[in-house]
Amino acid sequence: MSLVANTGKLAGRTLFITGASRGIGKAIALKAAKDGANVVIAAKTATAHPKLPGTIYTAAEEIEAVGGKALPCVVDIRDEKQVQKAIDDTIKKFNNIDIVVNNASAISLTNTETTDMKRYDLMHHINTRGTFLVSKLCLPHLKNSNHAHILNLSPPLNLNPYWFSLHVAYTMAKYGMSMCVLGMSEEFRPYNIGVNALWPKTTIATAAIQMLTDDFSATRKVDIVSDAAYVMLCKDPKSYTGNFAIDEDIVTAAGVKDLVPYAHDPKNAQNLLLDFFLDVPAGDARQPKKPEAETKAGPEAAGGQITVLFSTISKTITPELVQKTQAVFQFNVKGKEEGVWHLDLKNGDGACGKGEPKAAPDATLTMDSGNFADMFAGKLKPATAFMMGKLKIKGDLQKAMKLEKMMKSLKNKA
Repeated sequence: MSLVANTGKLAGRTLFITGASRGIGKAIALKAAKDGANVVIAAKTATAHPKLPGTIYTAAEEIEAVGGKALPCVVDIRDEKQVQKAIDDTIKKFNNIDIVVNNASAISLTNTETTDMKRYDLMHHINTRGTFLVSKLCLPHLKNSNHAHILNLSPPLNLNPYWFSLHVAYTMAKYGMSMCVLGMSEEFRPYNIGVNALWPKTTIATAAIQMLTDDFSATRKVDIVSDAAYVMLCKDPKSYTGNFAIDEDIVTAAGVKDLVPYAHDPKNAQNLLLDFFLDVPAGDARQPKKPEAETKAGPEAAGGQITVLFSTISKTITPELVQKTQAVFQFNVKGKEEGVWHLDLKNGDGACGKGEPKAAPDATLTMDSGNFADMFAGKLKPATAFMMGKLKIKGDLQKAMKLEKMMKSLKNKA
């Protein structure tokens, strides 16, 4: 639901948007199209993904349905020739490029040890190199525009070590996009090209979040980002440049007084999950917390919460659950009930209990005993715990996040 009215300021302007076949990129494209803008959909998705809806062609149809003109281009932004061809095709059809939106991005929330170099290269080639390349090749045309903008979907440069410790490879790649803003905003100032960054205050219901969880209750819709982008792209690029903006701040300044309609679940609008790279004020319940001081489990822990929990889990394991989950989990529990536990939902009829699993774990999860109990009680979602730093994951992130569905099943049967 868009809460920022269209003004027509982007009518006839040409936007070159990477990764615009779905999600935030498409939402920005549609918002501009309602002004009567020309939109180039530069993305790889020419055929439908089995799990993710939308292609460059279906996006083009939607853009034209709301009043814009579209040019779908199959582009891998890692390939210089493909990017240049898309730009050449854009000039042939629309004569110029006024606005570049660097939205395409790759994500892998893995620590240093578990980040393979193929995934490392993918993130850096798409996020940092791709953003640089698209901006560089569009520059000659942006210089010819009297309303030239580059907008990167990237975070403020926050050097808090916490954000590097969780996923240093992804953080570096994403900050590479932000460093493009920092440098290019000054470099391109003489050409009156505004270069800015936009980042969501909260997590947004996109495919990236869907990789972690199917539960969007703590997210906002893409509309808040597209509304904020629209406001920024309508500003005078001569004076509006070098900003690292947050979507919530932009739409509020534009006159939106009630942000609740942006929430995916309006009833949960006051309990949204903050996005990566944004520090939380001290005392906020969403502040990432360090685990409790590690103490050796004493005799009282033998009959503690975790023991009771695993006893309950053992009674609810079924062949159907094993078949659906197909994963082995190891839990390194810290704090008052320190110990190692396992849950095998892959082999035989399944198994769980104290100690390491007999089979190699697909995912090893480390967290404080209190948070662990909350997670299995349904009070703390694995995706939320991970993004808040309350849960460390080594191994297969996708399988680790299967815990969310599995816990719902266990809770229903318990």
